Amino acid sequence: MHLLNNVMKSTGTLTSRNAWYQPVTGNIDLIARASAVGITPIRGSAVPSPIHRLCPLAAPIGRERCTERKTEMSLKWMDSLLISVDDLAAVKAIFVELGMELEWETTVDGPEVDRLIDLLNVRATLALMRSPDGHGRIELDKFHTPDAIRVGPENLPVNALGIRRIMFTVDDLDNLVPRLRTHGAEPVGDAVQYGDTYRLAYVRGPEGIIVGLAEQLG
Repeated sequence: MHLLNNVMKSTGTLTSRNAWYQPVTGNIDLIARASAVGITPIRGSAVPSPIHRLCPLAAPIGRERCTERKTEMSLKWMDSLLISVDDLAAVKAIFVELGMELEWETTVDGPEVDRLIDLLNVRATLALMRSPDGHGRIELDKFHTPDAIRVGPENLPVNALGIRRIMFTVDDLDNLVPRLRTHGAEPVGDAVQYGDTYRLAYVRGPEGIIVGLAEQLG
């Protein structure tokens, strides 16, 4: 929802800090093209503003990979990955220990938010974490209203359907894993070496979030 945060800034609803996001162009045309391959807008989610038109898209499971369309490029870059959490402080702490920086934190509410995500009376705290290179971002959302919903057990196995882990390239795997354990993370399996290129490990942190760690060799 941090894109909506920028919309609110552009309309004067929220005080501006930095312009971190450059939106896709031709959004209405993009939605029509997405619908043609079975991706549907979340009901009532298009939010017009002077700068952006945003619309979350729900993609069907099992859809074949889209063919690259160089002549009609709408994607500029991957902006962020959203994780809804209950204990915002605990999850922030583990990503800070990994080396991510808190880019901003704010609370959003109002009719634009309700319409965007198709919920009523939304009030949520958003924390945007940024990787040291400035490109990768993770948005952590803590819902105050309505209450967050947990679907299924917290500690799902890696082969459960859905987004299962976030991978980071790190230095000194053997030093990092014990530091993450002080924040409640536990190894999923063993640390392994993949050929002569990487050492890899998975850890499971607060809220059942699995983080992959890759140390480049040589």
